[in-house]
Amino acid sequence: MRRRLALLLAAAGLGLLAWGLWLPVKAALAQHLLERAWSRMQVGGEAVRPWPWADMHPAFRLVLPEVGEAFIVLDAASGEALAFGPGLVPRSAPPGEPGVTLVGAHRDTQFVGLRNVGPGDPLVVETVDGRRLLYRVRETAVVDSRAAGLRLDRAASLLVLSTCWPFDAVAPGGPLRFLVVADLVAP
Repeated sequence: MRRRLALLLAAAGLGLLAWGLWLPVKAALAQHLLERAWSRMQVGGEAVRPWPWADMHPAFRLVLPEVGEAFIVLDAASGEALAFGPGLVPRSAPPGEPGVTLVGAHRDTQFVGLRNVGPGDPLVVETVDGRRLLYRVRETAVVDSRAAGLRLDRAASLLVLSTCWPFDAVAPGGPLRFLVVADLVAP
């Protein structure tokens, strides 16, 4: 009886470990496939799906120099898309254009490094046509998504990165968002 109980507990522990590792592993593998699609898009200029059944494609590349990370941002921000990488929120301005370019991602995968980003830090956006746009972080803030709104029709060119907050929360989701707001410095 003890042996069966020990085997059952060991199996349950392995199951929980696999469940906990699934999202980070899936996100890392997806970024590899997205990098391949990004490279093909830079050569051909046309949208390339990262895997045959994907309903999204790379929109641009986001570099966080102070954190030492770079991500392919998807052209979609649905729950399914965010499981694979950061997503461009619908109705956002294209990078470098007047308006707000709003990018969302999970706090425990791609945007875990945002906790180390602060005012004055650079952010770089690389477009498929080879342009490198330099943004400088103006501010970081925690907002309640139930009360705060973000106008996407601004005249200035802003890059806003958004993720759930707090970073170390046990339960996913919740109404609080951590925002990084950056101004376009050099097109």
